[in-house]
Amino acid sequence: MNNLKYITLLVLILGQSIFSQSVEGNINGLPVKEYTITISEETVNKAGKEVKGMTINGSIPGPTLEFTEGEYAVIYVKNEMSEETSIHWHGLLLPNFYDGVPYLTTPPIEPGHTQKYEFAIKQSGTYWYHSHTMLQEQSGVYGSIVIQPKEKTLNYDKELVLMLSDWTNEKPMDVLRTLKRGTEWYNIRKGTATPLNKVIARGAFGAQLNFWKQRMEGADIADIYYPAFLINGKETIEYSEFKSGEKVRLRIIDGGASTSFWMTFGGTDPLLVSADGIDVVPVKKNKTFIGIAETYDFIVTIPQEGKIEFKITAQDGSGSASAFLGKGKILPAQNITKPDKIGMMQKMAKMDMKMGAHALKYRPSKDERFQMKEEYGMKMDGMNTENSEMDEMKGINLKDIKKDQMESDMPMDTIIPKMKMDHSKMKGMEMDGNEDSKMDTMKMDEMDLNSEYNYDFLRSPEKTNYSKDAPVKEILLNLTGNMQRYIWSMNGVPLSETDNIKIKGGQVTRITLNNLTMMHHPMHLHGHFFRVINKNGEYSPLKHTVNVPPMQEVTIEFFGDEYGDWFFHCHILYHMMGGMARVFSYDTPRDVRMKAYPVSNIIDETNHYYSWGLADVASQSTTINLVSSNIRNQFNATVEYGYNKNLEAEVTYERYLHDYLRVFGGVNIENETPDSFNEFKTVAVAGIRYLTPYLFSLDARVDSDLRTRIGVGRSITLFPKLVVFGYYEYQLDLGLINNLPVNKDYLSETVWNAGAEYILSKNFSLLGSYDNRFGAGAGLSVRF
Repeated sequence: MNNLKYITLLVLILGQSIFSQSVEGNINGLPVKEYTITISEETVNKAGKEVKGMTINGSIPGPTLEFTEGEYAVIYVKNEMSEETSIHWHGLLLPNFYDGVPYLTTPPIEPGHTQKYEFAIKQSGTYWYHSHTMLQEQSGVYGSIVIQPKEKTLNYDKELVLMLSDWTNEKPMDVLRTLKRGTEWYNIRKGTATPLNKVIARGAFGAQLNFWKQRMEGADIADIYYPAFLINGKETIEYSEFKSGEKVRLRIIDGGASTSFWMTFGGTDPLLVSADGIDVVPVKKNKTFIGIAETYDFIVTIPQEGKIEFKITAQDGSGSASAFLGKGKILPAQNITKPDKIGMMQKMAKMDMKMGAHALKYRPSKDERFQMKEEYGMKMDGMNTENSEMDEMKGINLKDIKKDQMESDMPMDTIIPKMKMDHSKMKGMEMDGNEDSKMDTMKMDEMDLNSEYNYDFLRSPEKTNYSKDAPVKEILLNLTGNMQRYIWSMNGVPLSETDNIKIKGGQVTRITLNNLTMMHHPMHLHGHFFRVINKNGEYSPLKHTVNVPPMQEVTIEFFGDEYGDWFFHCHILYHMMGGMARVFSYDTPRDVRMKAYPVSNIIDETNHYYSWGLADVASQSTTINLVSSNIRNQFNATVEYGYNKNLEAEVTYERYLHDYLRVFGGVNIENETPDSFNEFKTVAVAGIRYLTPYLFSLDARVDSDLRTRIGVGRSITLFPKLVVFGYYEYQLDLGLINNLPVNKDYLSETVWNAGAEYILSKNFSLLGSYDNRFGAGAGLSVRF
């Protein structure tokens, strides 16, 4: 037994030395710090169920990689999984080749292979690492990075990393497939749905009509149901080793795949000292919003009696997690109330705004970003948006560029040189001495939706502005999305339909991020820090990730001093996979080591085909519908069988021209005489399908017999789990090809049905309906 104990101890010591070791010697005059991390597939239980996860060195989250500024990092990443993987070093300034975006900057790590990353540590602070392959981050491939400064500048005794995350027991690709089919199940499951009965009870039916008119179901905050939210891999975790009076630096990282959090602290207000790894002017702040991929450092003092609760609450109020620091009686953190989505709808309906900007444009190569900005979003009372002081301050004079840029065909994301501006005079869109232009106060305070999401509390201890002599280029990126089809884009163009955005070294690139969706978007730029322009002007903070609230603008800028291609994307993992991403390119030669790895592979990740099906099995009929769809293309197969021996089958291909309009063609087969399978008629069909205002689905077509048909359908969630639906169809045959009966100028046929379904689970519903052909019946609806 003693020998076994010594062998076990030796294995543990060797394992630790393999994971982290300082190697004698140096590289480029810097001492070397070396790590080995191994990514594996394992069975894990994070939310009451054993499922397959992805671990790093056997844990979720992975281990903390610790460095000191001025060291040289050598990290070996070993892939023991059955699929490719990758690691991106989030927030680190490093050579382009080691950034970790597979196929764009870095080779993917094949199964059974080990990849070496090496780079100088040129910064200090709190950062993290995660997979950039498909949806692996959601399955557990993430961990923290702590870099100590050469000289300690803050006064504290101990420190603790707190990695925040969300967890689903579903396969992440199944989650995305569910989102792609447009189901409301996740909102129903987590109790955040807004069915019509609740809307009417709140007197908000007018607001609901306004949303429907703009082809939107309602206000939305978060997309996915999560059974658990985690802090360092647990829903509740204790750190009783901290003693009263100790000052503890909390290094907090939001490593969620799809969840931003409200953070609250028990006891006295903590001191916020750092954001995204960079020191800020210390400020006491308790309730703090942390967007996905952001990091914040706080210093807390352990009380003389009791323990501090650190609590995170999902932005939509669907769950929370807590960590406790110290011993004794709990000093509870503030509880965050659940957002009032119906109240949000009412406030937004009162605003003079147009919502529903296209996520998929008819002509993706046509530059319409300025028209989009003018048409959608809030209208500024008393302002002439074509020649306003606000536009000059934003570096965009619409009057000057309208003829040349707005009405002409241009490559997407063309960068337009513009005037420099003094951002220190800005607070959102507020300028001193001009009451008419105080838009953030006049509009956003009225809405009271985004007042807690600005960055005005962050002030750099040093000036961050660039030289006045540096040339400035302006880019406008409207953030756009479509919840029904779950497509996300910029300027109405997803990643797969656009070119790289060209930037230059030695110049300032200023980006206006104009959010035209109902959701927050945490935008991350690889390989750079940017200024987030806020009320602090020259002392605006530097960050690598910025949250852009719904229907709001945020301006960022960075100085071009790198090379290569760098990813820029929404850090909601499912939004990035839905197309909300771009590549910023210095237009420098591609690394020769990437020759065998085409960039198209990473771009194609955002344009996958997703397939699903629906079977309605009832006592009077059975209908089966199969769909396979990517961004522009969709294949449908439908079979309908009525128990009076009426059978109809149809296969079509659809092409989406934009979000709401698609053309289709295909083949329809139907038995001509009900109650008989003796004779079938096959015709070719072609037409359009259109989602109208108020969310009616319209189908207008003509077949090869020149018969016309129009159909319209709608479903409404009446109660939390009860959906009512109806469909009407009219077909007309004028006898242009077919012979009509004597004394008949035309033949017509009307089909209609109506019913309701009660949702039992993600995949099953009870169904009851009446069809004018088949009569009344009931049964089961199965989604697969």
